Amino acid sequence: MAANNKKSLVVVESPAKARTINKYLGPDYEVAASVGHIIDLPKSKLGVSIEEGFKPQYVRIRGKEKIIKELKQKAKNSDKIYLATDPDREGEAIAYHISSILDKPESDVLRVEFNEITKAAVDQAMRHPRKIDMNRVYSQQARRVLDRIVGYKISPFLWEVIYRGLSAGRVQSVALRLICEREEEIRKFKPEEFWNIFALVQPQNNSPFKAKLIKFNNKKIKIENEEQAKTHLERLKQLPFVISLVERKKVKRQPPPPFITSTLQQVAARQLRMSTKRIMAIAQSLYEGVEIPGQGSVGLITYMRTDSTRISEQAIENVRHFIQEHVGAEFLPDKARHFKSKKSAQDAHEAIRPTYINPDFSPEALKDKLSREQYRLYDLIWKRFVACQMKPAEFEKTTVEVQAGEYLFQATGEVLTFPGFMKIYKEDVMEENGKVSAQDIPAGLEQGVSCELKELIPEQNFTKPPARYTESTLVKELDRLGIGRPSTYAQIISTILQRKYVERKEQKLYATELGEMVNKILVKSFPDLFNVSFTAKMEEKLDQIAHNGDSYEKVMNEFYQPLISDLEKVKNQKSELKALLTEKTEEVCDKCGRPMVIRWGRNGRFLACTGYPECKNTKPLENEEPQATDEVCEKCGSPMVIKRGRYGAFIACSNYPECKNTRPLSTGVSCPKEGCDGKIVERRSKKGRVFYGCSNYPNCDFVSWDKPVNRECPACGNRYMVEKNLKSKGLIVRCPSCKYEEPT
Repeated sequence: MAANNKKSLVVVESPAKARTINKYLGPDYEVAASVGHIIDLPKSKLGVSIEEGFKPQYVRIRGKEKIIKELKQKAKNSDKIYLATDPDREGEAIAYHISSILDKPESDVLRVEFNEITKAAVDQAMRHPRKIDMNRVYSQQARRVLDRIVGYKISPFLWEVIYRGLSAGRVQSVALRLICEREEEIRKFKPEEFWNIFALVQPQNNSPFKAKLIKFNNKKIKIENEEQAKTHLERLKQLPFVISLVERKKVKRQPPPPFITSTLQQVAARQLRMSTKRIMAIAQSLYEGVEIPGQGSVGLITYMRTDSTRISEQAIENVRHFIQEHVGAEFLPDKARHFKSKKSAQDAHEAIRPTYINPDFSPEALKDKLSREQYRLYDLIWKRFVACQMKPAEFEKTTVEVQAGEYLFQATGEVLTFPGFMKIYKEDVMEENGKVSAQDIPAGLEQGVSCELKELIPEQNFTKPPARYTESTLVKELDRLGIGRPSTYAQIISTILQRKYVERKEQKLYATELGEMVNKILVKSFPDLFNVSFTAKMEEKLDQIAHNGDSYEKVMNEFYQPLISDLEKVKNQKSELKALLTEKTEEVCDKCGRPMVIRWGRNGRFLACTGYPECKNTKPLENEEPQATDEVCEKCGSPMVIKRGRYGAFIACSNYPECKNTRPLSTGVSCPKEGCDGKIVERRSKKGRVFYGCSNYPNCDFVSWDKPVNRECPACGNRYMVEKNLKSKGLIVRCPSCKYEEPT
């Protein structure tokens, strides 16, 4: 402690993190939160000086003046400043920006980082402070500036070609391209017929089992139609069936490595049915600290933005002791297991794991102290980590082959003989087509035994188109291709959903018409810039800045020059590009007699007069393909469909024009008013402003300007929350009762 009794100041990003760290530091320290970034590029202009080597023109974020003033005052009254922002490039940039506004000598401003918020980790970090790593800062700055340049140079181009308000992004547009290309593959796909044949056979003195036909004349069989299937069935009925092979062997299934950012998003999105954005927000809360009665704020997991599977020796020792004592000594391998990270991994951080491995911090012990979502994600992380240090699962794999003349049938399957890591952790696994589980294969089968043919089962199939991406599979593909960073995937997906370029239906990601139009224009106009390999190479170069491999200015130029070159090329092609989005019709304008065409606008496609601007006549497009629903018309009993008009989507009877029944589109949220069985639906005021009201109006007067969402408030239990799009925070959900809010 200094003679003048001044405290040292520790600065973090969030108040939650500040509370957790504060309890580990003694009275000589004061902990303050910057609440994220304090400076950024201006919103009203490009904010990058290209001529000065792509120098960013940072400004203080609106609303942060009070925080900056408080930080400066606290720094003035402190001996040392410790910048303990997150241990990644974003955190490094925030630390640098904070240091730049403090009136303190460089020697008094130190950087500390920790992978987990525990007393041991905090003490270790405070004993080993360092200087701010400017290579990391420049790497983050390069990403921010590149994204800004793309947004400010290309988005206005989209406004001129399609309509104002659209946006393009360096990585988001490549993610959109992947989804649109998959949509195109599905559209072009032509299913091909094929048949499988199964035989239900009963060996002498044994139980029957089912086997699949796999070969004919020692070649893989391909049955293309019913006629071919019938020919094979007739032959098979005349042939004797004999077991030609019985093979049993022991196989081991190794546990998966602990989570990294990308695999956490993939598995949690698939198994917990959460959005990637939600997953990362919950993980952040578990890392920064959760209030545990009697213990205060406790950080429950290590830092959630990592691409390394490395585990500290102490954590391995702790988890091995836990397995020995609380799972069973028979599940503990002789040696600890270590996992290889991919070549591009930044090995500065550990894998994502629980910070405390003991019964007091097991998911079950903390279940009533966590929100439902926190518990489910923590449970997944905990079990995956414990499982990674357990013995492999053991199976007895059985393969039985049955010969019938020139035909060969096969049945395969597995029987679990030792659960190993699967006692703790299991992932959903898809069954292969035609596999027969070993439980259905009787024991005691021997080679050479004759079988009675009980039944032949032909099965018609058709090849299936490629599956649409889910958030889980899109993250996997982006990670495989090296596009973006795993820490940005959640924001990328959230952005293309928010922009209405993509919509989520039953967990699948569908490109909207708008998304396909935007993609069509971007790929046509900037084929290199939004190319998968170009984006992946840029990602590598941005990583190299952090490792001192490339200079900031050099990397920026390598991106900027092709962009400007492409922009120059397409300047004179705007009319041609607009024509790509225009469709001729046989419709005639009822005001001036000129032909009408289909154009694009903010609310989708519509009919417009070719005499524009002299004639500004427009009409909704009546023949748009309606979307099926599960609802039935209460007037005539016909199915109801979703249609789109000039003023957005609505539900209408499919029996139009005989039945003209329509109703507003439901949000899927039940009316919160006591005793009301209505649904909240979208409505429009006389001035055209969207609001939300009860379907039982006028018997129920519930209204809301904000869109209700079907999510219970974790703070007060209110039955619904509402969406709000705030400039400072983006799209969030807020409880209308207690004002609790969280990211969407």
